[in-house]
Amino acid sequence: MGWADSVIWWHCYPLGFVDAERTAIDHTEHRLGRIANWLDYVVELGANGLLMAPVFASASHGYDTLDHFRIDPRLGDDADFDDLVARARERGVRVLLDGVFNHVGAGHQIVRRALAGGPASADGAWIRWVGDYPRGFEGNLDLVELDLAHPPVQDYVVSVMTHWLDRGVDGWRLDAAYAPGPDAWRPIVDRVRAAHPDAWLLAEVIHGDYADFVARSGVDSVTQYELWKATWSSLNDHNLHELAWTLGRHAAFGASFRPLTFISNHDVTRIATKLTDPRALPLATALLLLLPGVPSIYAGDEQGFTGEKTDGPRGDDAVRPPFPADPSGLAPFGRDVHELYQRLVALRRNHPWLVSAAPTVRVVTNDTMTIELAGGDQRLTLALNLSEAPVELPGTHGPLGVGPFGWALG
Repeated sequence: MGWADSVIWWHCYPLGFVDAERTAIDHTEHRLGRIANWLDYVVELGANGLLMAPVFASASHGYDTLDHFRIDPRLGDDADFDDLVARARERGVRVLLDGVFNHVGAGHQIVRRALAGGPASADGAWIRWVGDYPRGFEGNLDLVELDLAHPPVQDYVVSVMTHWLDRGVDGWRLDAAYAPGPDAWRPIVDRVRAAHPDAWLLAEVIHGDYADFVARSGVDSVTQYELWKATWSSLNDHNLHELAWTLGRHAAFGASFRPLTFISNHDVTRIATKLTDPRALPLATALLLLLPGVPSIYAGDEQGFTGEKTDGPRGDDAVRPPFPADPSGLAPFGRDVHELYQRLVALRRNHPWLVSAAPTVRVVTNDTMTIELAGGDQRLTLALNLSEAPVELPGTHGPLGVGPFGWALG
């Protein structure tokens, strides 16, 4: 078992979290301390990892990077970053950074040099082209794609990753890792691993053969979007057969690596909004924290935050809101959800083997399900009930009574 097997991540989007300006500034605001103010809250929740969306200098939302070696001045400077990492380390909290390497902002010096030299130049070989024009990531012309198969680009990415690992971070989330594909990542991952064997590397992959991506790229984990979709979809549609089918794939993935599991993140509608019946929220939370994998809690979900992602300008605003300067500024409305999260995280801590448990569906109807979780000689059963009436379902140690829209573990 590596150290990540015992981590529960608390995932935040720093620029939104600290209510930063929406575009680049020409001075420095020291705001990273506002995130550090929440570290005790993270520990009290039971989590022990801080997964941060981009913190590097960018033109606007963080994914249009301008300088991978500079902290975004809307957040602070190197000293602020070092202080945050030190305060996290004092509390036993791991730090994961978001590496946006598939593409950079159109104003990045790499792009400027490429445009000056043209497609046939040495500088032009750093980026991808469509004819004489830089290729934009998924059609976004302000996000210019790098050619990660080009050795100088690989050198650059390795230098960025090792620089911040040397500064004390514990690993990386590789944004849009699916775009260049697993083979492009392999030489980068191998070199980073040689320098930092304990670094944990997470690839953002939406769909496809997750296990194949891990094997070919060498990363430790990928984002488990299949389970995310099946969780809210099966609960909304009263179709737990969908979840049962997905758990079969999840079990197969878990045999070769630890997927990152989540029910919200900075790119999707929050789970409390996505669910059509609010009574299903505890069931989704139980699935997140009791199923195998490495769980990630999107900051605010544990308070019942809502927010819908929409298409178009500023469509992410609702799922990337500002937070109070410290937890004392939270409204009381999320207390019940917070207590549920604390209870489930404590259950997870009491059964650390769940990270690699083998899930087997024993009973499934549209509205009821039992999932047996097995690890060595350990056994637990998670029972779900989406019906309006209480039910009795078989558990590991005897029948489990489950109330309407309820869950039970036994």
